Amino acid sequence: MPRYLISFPGEAMDVPAAEMPDVDVASHAVVREARDAGVLVFAGGLDEDVAPVTVAAERSVSADTYPQTRDLSGGFTVVDVATREAALEWAAKIAVACRCGQEVREFMAGSAP
Repeated sequence: MPRYLISFPGEAMDVPAAEMPDVDVASHAVVREARDAGVLVFAGGLDEDVAPVTVAAERSVSADTYPQTRDLSGGFTVVDVATREAALEWAAKIAVACRCGQEVREFMAGSAP
């Protein structure tokens, strides 16, 4: 089955602090639902307090990123579902729980499990 990345940038989640506990409960409920349905591959958020690094082909490590990914943040969910429509349904559930729109991308055929 195809796998889909469902994600959102951190700044898209513009929720008042007082409502974050409700968002946390709702988003964890959707992850549990996906796990129980057998479609969850992975879900999580990037720790924005930990700086990213780049590892080059010769194995050097630098405190840098690709310029176009400098602002990579937010939450990510990977689902393994039969159709794009099913991925869009999961994205809609996540959008409701997190109170922000979700981007959906399909992994290339043959991507490693």
